[in-house]
Amino acid sequence: MNDPLHEQQLSSEQVFQGRMLQVFRDEVRLPDGKPGVREYIKHPGAVVVIPVCADGMLIFERQFRYPLGRAFLELPAGKLDAGEDIQACARRELQEETGFAGSHWRHLGTMHPCIGYSNERIEIFLATGLTHVGDALDDGEFLEIVRMSLAEAREAVFDGRITDAKTITALFWAERELGAA
Repeated sequence: MNDPLHEQQLSSEQVFQGRMLQVFRDEVRLPDGKPGVREYIKHPGAVVVIPVCADGMLIFERQFRYPLGRAFLELPAGKLDAGEDIQACARRELQEETGFAGSHWRHLGTMHPCIGYSNERIEIFLATGLTHVGDALDDGEFLEIVRMSLAEAREAVFDGRITDAKTITALFWAERELGAA
């Protein structure tokens, strides 16, 4: 099937190579046949986990995010290592950041947080049957653990305490899976 909105890549130039991100500048042919330029970031992909305690509370993190110069309330998440299985990454990130391991895991879906300038995808997981096994934060990683009910988290979205897109998207899934508490 031919998509009438498709943009054909004519050339691609990597303009930046970082430790995690690559930035590209591509020349494209637009649907009307005219030339265009697209700048975008290649990202390795990531996961976000909805950790649900036996009492129904969810585990969040409060973590400083340098680009915006402040701490954010968000669900546990992290980037995929090269060749890493998405569920293995979710298990690793949950344990490293929160100290919890889950015995029951379910992949809920995929989100694309920055479709206008990045190919990043974030895989959404639900983890239940949690057991505290101790955290293993990465060097230079600092965060606080916060427990909230789904209803409290929903309210935090609407009053502006939670603005992180991956967390908001995952909470939308949590409401479907856990019921609007």
